[in-house]
Formats: sequence, structure tokens, C-alpha cells
Amino acid sequence: MPAEPPAADPTDETLLRRMAEGDEDALTELHRRYVRLLTALGYRMLRQREDVDACVQDAFFNAWRHAGRFDPSRARAKTWLVSIAHHRFLQQLRDRPEVGLELAEWDAPTPTPDLDSRVLAGRALSVLDPAQRELIELAYYRGHSHSELAALTGLPLGTVKSRLRSALERMRGVLRPQGEETP
Repeated sequence: MPAEPPAADPTDETLLRRMAEGDEDALTELHRRYVRLLTALGYRMLRQREDVDACVQDAFFNAWRHAGRFDPSRARAKTWLVSIAHHRFLQQLRDRPEVGLELAEWDAPTPTPDLDSRVLAGRALSVLDPAQRELIELAYYRGHSHSELAALTGLPLGTVKSRLRSALERMRGVLRPQGEETP
């Protein structure tokens, strides 16, 4: 009698649905899949292991608590998790501003074993012109709102929003696997 093929790994979205139902194994699997990515992002922003570890743990805790709110029509599970972690890192930066990075430090190497993530992030940022890169860095690494960016740069609010959107689209184009369509 032939052996059954191994079951396919559940999708991230399936894991989030199971988390919403209280399945701790689903949380464990999402943690296994994304802890390195979230930790790498945290190091890029905070540079302090204790703060990064605490924020990543908080991010997964928040994902567990709010898994029922996840809407797959609005974002992918990975994007949702990164967004939760990113907001937690920004909160940490606001609470302890001495932890933040100076502009000159943004290109410094980060202490993370995930070389692929660093290479992809570097490639995505490299396609931006200096003005777009500055807006991305101020918004996503420093946590400035659109209104704050307009005040900092002297640009109209609508221009800030459109330039950020354009920059993110350029970055997505680099990060999107070849042959994958835009959702």
C-alpha cells in the first residue's frame, strides 16, 4: 500500500484563523516562520537586543490576541505581522528616544543572522532616489506621521503621501517574487 504524501504546510492565513480559535500550535508555527524577520527589523530600528526581544514577543502576543481581526482581503498575514511588530518598535522608539538611529547609522550593518533579509532590504532601498529614501526612512524607521513629514520636508501633505506610495510600490517591485502579479 503506497504511503500518503505529506500534508502541505498550512498557509499563514490558515494559521491566523486557527490562532483566532485558540490554537497555540498555530502561533508556534507562525513564530517559527517569522521570528527571524521581525527580529532583523527590530535590530534595524532599535539596535538593543533586550528591547528587540521584548518587542518581538509583544508583537506575537498582540497577533495572538487580535488574530480574529485579521482580514486577508486587506493584507497578507506576513504583512499584518510585520505591521504589528513595526508599530511596537515605533512605540519603543517613542518611549525611549535615545535608542533611535541617526540618519548616518541607517546603512550600518545590523547584527542579525538573516543575511537574505538584509540583502533584500538593501536591494529594495537601492531602487529609491534620495528624496524617496529619506521619506521612507523618516516614516518607517523614525515613525513620523505624514503630517510630521510634511512639516519636516516642507512638502505639501498630498505630495508626501504620493511620494511615499510611489516609493513603496518601487520597493514592492524589487521584493515581489518574479512572475507574481500585483494583488
